[in-house]
Amino acid sequence: MYLETSALPKFKTQGQHSISGLSSGAFMTVQMHVAHSADFMGAGVIAGGPYRCVESYLGSVQKPADAYVLNALYIAMNPLTKDTAPNGKDLAELARCTGGIDDIANLKDDKVYVFTGSKDKVVRSVSVAATRDFYLNLGVAEKNMMFEDAVPAGHSIITLNETDSPLGANKPPYINKGDFVQSHQILKHIYGSLKPAAHATTGRYVRFEQKPFVGDEDARASMSQYGYAYIPSEVDKGTAEAKGVHIVMHGCKQGYSYVNYVNGRADKENQPPFGMRYVTSTGYVEMAEANNIIMLFPQAVGADTNAAQNPEGCWDWWGYSDTESDQPDYYSKNAIQIRAIHGMLSQLADL
Repeated sequence: MYLETSALPKFKTQGQHSISGLSSGAFMTVQMHVAHSADFMGAGVIAGGPYRCVESYLGSVQKPADAYVLNALYIAMNPLTKDTAPNGKDLAELARCTGGIDDIANLKDDKVYVFTGSKDKVVRSVSVAATRDFYLNLGVAEKNMMFEDAVPAGHSIITLNETDSPLGANKPPYINKGDFVQSHQILKHIYGSLKPAAHATTGRYVRFEQKPFVGDEDARASMSQYGYAYIPSEVDKGTAEAKGVHIVMHGCKQGYSYVNYVNGRADKENQPPFGMRYVTSTGYVEMAEANNIIMLFPQAVGADTNAAQNPEGCWDWWGYSDTESDQPDYYSKNAIQIRAIHGMLSQLADL
């Protein structure tokens, strides 16, 4: 593929912006969607829990700093029972009381796709079902909701690629082969009638510096040096107007710069060649090319020495980027990652 490094370009669009993600990218998708609901028409959530779900049982631990991490691991991702899983109705009420976000009434007409594989051992299906309940309790119409929990998939985004992991696998790079392309399914649900995916992607990949969108807080932002965008060929030539921008949020260990660490050292000898696979091999760019949708691929980074203590390169859905551990602000427009990603959207779409 041809790849250039430049400033993020700017295009006039029809304003039909959306977002989707897997795992930590799915949790982050919900946060972005709720915080900036005025700018989005839909969201796709693969193996992600509801908004502010790490605040389900904060009183169950002695130290506030521990509460968010423990809730992330044992409530949001792996609750023992349905009764201890995140409660979509309660979290919808919490969202209604949250400041620093757009009016949640904006969500009412949005299209929402929620998926959990029946063999997912990383984020339990009961937690993902709470995401469906969360959106329904905020007024998203049943007809606009697509919820799927019967596919025997592990923790992954699903493709038709023969080289990807078996459907039921729960291992990196969390890209599994099934009998449909999940990114296509998400985009069709959000946008309605779309042209079939292009056989060739003749548009332009742009690699851009993310630091201008993060500013001086990059040490705790846990975002890579570069982010990526795909500009469909007709949009790039100016012969077609883009429908909008679709933001694609990768999961943990899926960023282009992810490096595994063993005993505090980068294990580059055994580094799996995941690289750009979430950008180039998950089907998003083929649909982008055929339907004039700009794709934005923000990138998180992980390291054992990371100031945010995020070695697996996950997106911040439990507050690791916050400086105030007792009152984190990871879920509002002011959150460092949400602010940065929305800045990228604003640049691309000339908001």
